[in-house]
Amino acid sequence: MRIRLLITSLLSLLFLLPARAEEPAPKREFRGAWLHVIGQNQYMQKTPEQCRKYITEQLDKLVEAGCNAVIFQVRPTADAMYKSDIEPWSAWLTGKRGKAPNPEWDPLQFTIDEAHKRGMELHAWLNPYRVTSNPKEVLPADHLYNKEPHRFFRYDNKIFFDPAYQENRDYISEVVADIVTRYDIDAIHMDDYFYPYPAGGAFNADTQSYAKFGQGKNKGDWRRHNVDLLIEQLHSTIKDIKPWVRFGISPFGIWRNKRNDPRGSDSGGLQNYDDLYADILLWADKGWIDYVAPQLYWELDLKVAPSRKLAQWWNDNIPEPVQLYIGQDTKRTMDKPTATDSNELATKIDISRRLKNIDGNVWWHGYWVTGNYKGALDALASKHQSSLAIAPAWDAKGGNPAKVTGLHTEERDGIRLVAWDNPANFHGYGSEADAISGKSSDVVKYVVYEFFPGEDVDINDPEAIIAVTPYNSVRVDNAESGTVFIVTALDRLNRESAPSAKLIVK
Repeated sequence: MRIRLLITSLLSLLFLLPARAEEPAPKREFRGAWLHVIGQNQYMQKTPEQCRKYITEQLDKLVEAGCNAVIFQVRPTADAMYKSDIEPWSAWLTGKRGKAPNPEWDPLQFTIDEAHKRGMELHAWLNPYRVTSNPKEVLPADHLYNKEPHRFFRYDNKIFFDPAYQENRDYISEVVADIVTRYDIDAIHMDDYFYPYPAGGAFNADTQSYAKFGQGKNKGDWRRHNVDLLIEQLHSTIKDIKPWVRFGISPFGIWRNKRNDPRGSDSGGLQNYDDLYADILLWADKGWIDYVAPQLYWELDLKVAPSRKLAQWWNDNIPEPVQLYIGQDTKRTMDKPTATDSNELATKIDISRRLKNIDGNVWWHGYWVTGNYKGALDALASKHQSSLAIAPAWDAKGGNPAKVTGLHTEERDGIRLVAWDNPANFHGYGSEADAISGKSSDVVKYVVYEFFPGEDVDINDPEAIIAVTPYNSVRVDNAESGTVFIVTALDRLNRESAPSAKLIVK
């Protein structure tokens, strides 16, 4: 693979000169993809066995594309793509809300296991307030909406939890606490839906709750405060259970326009702050979120929302230690040509790597990547994400894992392996006991580096990474004499150990 990449790089230089050289792929980069279930009828049309096969196929293709994280939708409309005693099974899984899959299985647990086997992170994606997605949906008689309708409002022919009620904040926090406690996830993820998107005319569906709780406050400030309270409570809920589980938000791509706020961006579209009542900058400043993935789904130079300028704006306005990933629309990116290329993919990735505060990209949606829309998977796999990347580390002050020891070669059933010892604090992914009793410092996976005979040994070179794995061995059938292997350990916060002693193949 590395020889192929070298040839590709040389050809690229030959044909692209004198254009500016593309920013090289870094060793540390978040490369995520959203896999949504809402509107995806393929899940309800498949048997459980077919669903499992489909999910593994999606993950295999994302790994091929160089992705190291999957953001899997588990609560699209106050329902569950997992076994829950709080909310009903999702209609997007079985065709009917509350109907269990037959035979019963747990899509979240399965996807966690399969992602972790591949060295990927699993971020559980929830929509906090949406209850229905279309006017035809009939909720079960025992649904909370039918028991306490005052806690909800209708807008745009849909039902939503009213953010004004503390009971709703407590309920949503209970759902999140249940997932964080029972599942070995890497993050809780929420998207751009807070107060509903405007659907013609002024939003006034919360008139009753404003009369009850507003106390004469500015209505916009009051709504923002309602959402602020949820985000703060969710942060505390997650960290009190598992400090290593991150909390990420993927907001609409514009915080505010400059014409409304001197701190805003050079844009003219809908605004998080004014239209969705989501003050992303406040949440970042307060440390209530760990990462932000703004949805910069537009073309590079679209007048109303230029993603080129918006990437710079987010780069300049998200404070450390909050990490910043750019949400990229795969289809729009591949559909739009530039002056020098058939699409915007290379330019958008290059921008994300040149801006120092951007830590990676997330691809919307993952099915366009796995479906190789206009060659997106091919381009990522062969060029832009061809080397493996480790997701960014968190809490660098907390210390790194101890060195990996015991490197050796061995043969099992005629297969040559490099293997090593699991440390005492190795905590394999998967079981419910592991999910409950882990620590931030647990070693959960390893990075394996390979250096050809005579090659400089440099673990900062991403081209040398041949595996990121939870297993303590890797297959090396074709390693020639003189090849050097080094292994490092990663803990739950992606902190990396110092390199092991060299293993030189004889």
